[in-house]
Amino acid sequence: MHPTSKKTSLIKIFLLGVVLQMLISAGPGSSKAWAQSMLKIGLLHEPKTLNIWLASDRWSRKVLGQLYQPLYIREPARLNLVPWLAEDDPVYDPAALSYTIKLRPSKWSDGSELTSEDVAFTGRFIKKFKVPQYLSMWEFVKKIETPDKHTVRFFLKEPKAIFLTRTLTTPIVQKKEWAKVNTSLGNAEKPIESLSRYPIDRPVSSGPFVLKEWKPGEYLLLERNSRFFGKGKTIAGQPLGPHIDGITFTFFHTSDAAVLALKKGDIDMFWWRIQRENLQQLRQTENIQVYTNKRSALYYLGFNLRKKPFNDINFRQAVVTLIDKDDIISTALHGDAFKMHSIVPLGNRFWHFPDVAKYGEGLSREARIRKAYEILSKAGYTWEVPPLDAGGNMVEGKGVILPDGSPMKEVTILTPTADYDPQRFAAGTMIQNWLKIVGIPASSKPMEFSALIHRVKERHQFDLFLLGYGKLSLDPDYLRSFFHSRNDRPRGLNMSGYKNPDFDRIADESAGAMDIEKRRELIWDMQAIIMHDVPYFPLYNPRLTEGVRTDRFKGWVEMLDGIGNIWSFCRIRPK
Repeated sequence: MHPTSKKTSLIKIFLLGVVLQMLISAGPGSSKAWAQSMLKIGLLHEPKTLNIWLASDRWSRKVLGQLYQPLYIREPARLNLVPWLAEDDPVYDPAALSYTIKLRPSKWSDGSELTSEDVAFTGRFIKKFKVPQYLSMWEFVKKIETPDKHTVRFFLKEPKAIFLTRTLTTPIVQKKEWAKVNTSLGNAEKPIESLSRYPIDRPVSSGPFVLKEWKPGEYLLLERNSRFFGKGKTIAGQPLGPHIDGITFTFFHTSDAAVLALKKGDIDMFWWRIQRENLQQLRQTENIQVYTNKRSALYYLGFNLRKKPFNDINFRQAVVTLIDKDDIISTALHGDAFKMHSIVPLGNRFWHFPDVAKYGEGLSREARIRKAYEILSKAGYTWEVPPLDAGGNMVEGKGVILPDGSPMKEVTILTPTADYDPQRFAAGTMIQNWLKIVGIPASSKPMEFSALIHRVKERHQFDLFLLGYGKLSLDPDYLRSFFHSRNDRPRGLNMSGYKNPDFDRIADESAGAMDIEKRRELIWDMQAIIMHDVPYFPLYNPRLTEGVRTDRFKGWVEMLDGIGNIWSFCRIRPK
């Protein structure tokens, strides 16, 4: 780390300490105990905005997740949806194609009642302003009724499974706070642009905390929301607080500076993945506990099915047979990842289908080469020098010739740079070398990340690429988004150009399947089809390793995607 960056981070920690001391002595009711029960969290970067409609960066969402709350959330044990602002499960009327939801008694942080009007306003606001992050979850809602202040009824245009898992997990905003925005910007020529310029300095909260102060560049302070509906309740078997007086967020910009602060006790948690080079020293530090959990993430190899030979399923299956995921994980990730066989991560237990095709699993390097050679030979590929000689001995293959008689052109594997993602950079080099052994003229090409995305997602000018999703939704509707043929367009999510009418039909059926068991069967079928056709080849899911101090707080809740979750912040308490 650059000495100046390290010095700047330490100065910020010192200034935060000064601020806390000032708060301790700042008037009636202040006490040292208050400061001691403030949880201190380190973030790698500062939130970009507190405008809930614009918050696409993870740092803003980490903060806003403590303020704006949804009707339903995932419980930590089995990841089932449980009522949060809602009082009970939604009641479905198939004849009217409607869902009725009762709200539990709740208040906003300003003391006003949270009602069905707030819920209805949220949905109407999203549709009116076409808010990009949420519109796809609400555009199929035909109308919203509020029979009384604790009842809201949604009518759908057509059955949509993601209504339960995505629409009802949308954060709810206060009508009173946003009504003036709705009025003033409603007639703007470009309302979403006007909305993006609307400042939010003091969000009204329905969550366990409320904003106290944000000093840009230094820290952000949340204090306990005395009106939080969950205080003293047990939801999904979790007795809730919060039992702390608040949270201070400090911004470090480098992992090294944050880990140093954690070791020294200047922060209680670093809310980011601990890198391997810092893990050993943390594990040897007194009063530090390291938690390791699965992530809802996907890192994969993608093919461009719009051009040959990548449009040939035999070629794709031969390539993925050559790829040794265990070797990638042990070499490029030093064992710090879980192997993936399906597009849906293993940690998403209900939707993950375990019985997909597992190419080359358990085979040695030589056996993989022989299998790939067999697949290609049967499909009509030939070589100037085959990777197996007349006696069946392995040699370095050269000059692959396609079934149509044309020589195979150079195959380029696009990867992020080593600075951006050393793991994917290393994996690209390994895959390149494995393909060369059988005569495929492959080369790995690192690119600046935004240029890589532009080349793959917008221009579709690529052969193969290595990309990833750091946090997938727990609803697997992304399978439809990634592989449905109608999404094969510039900037569309079907980056591989995959087209399969059977898959499209099942994907469309799954989108409208309101019976969860029937929908799971369809989602499993979709996973099986994708892993047979391999437009994407899942490689690994990095472990999420987080560090906290154990000398001041206890009660962290582990779940998929780590301990940084609403359950933890509602349950931890001072030691």
